[in-house]
Amino acid sequence: MEHFNTFFPIFFLFVFAAILAGVFLLLSVLFGRKTKTAAKGDPYESGMKPIGTTRERFPVRFYLVAILFIIFDIEVVFLYPWAVIYDKLGMFGFMEMLVFVVILLVGYFYVLGKGALKWD
Repeated sequence: MEHFNTFFPIFFLFVFAAILAGVFLLLSVLFGRKTKTAAKGDPYESGMKPIGTTRERFPVRFYLVAILFIIFDIEVVFLYPWAVIYDKLGMFGFMEMLVFVVILLVGYFYVLGKGALKWD
């Protein structure tokens, strides 16, 4: 019974979020505009018009930006646990995270300097 009292707010949040999402979905189906256009039926991928054959190559820059986004996004995930226990780590934890952020910034400025984030 102790675990139920501990996890009840989390369980309630999940149930409430699911019910709210279902209500919003139902409301959009019932009251949303239903206009059919040719553009809505077209497939859409990476902002490129679906003209030509399916054998057309994607630019390498698309994949490079996607990989860079994943790398920096995963590294930022490490900031959350540090922020949760920031009080307990003290100055040592602060300095370690400062080194981590400096390494992130060096990588970011390297990528920026190489022009990987420019869309020409």
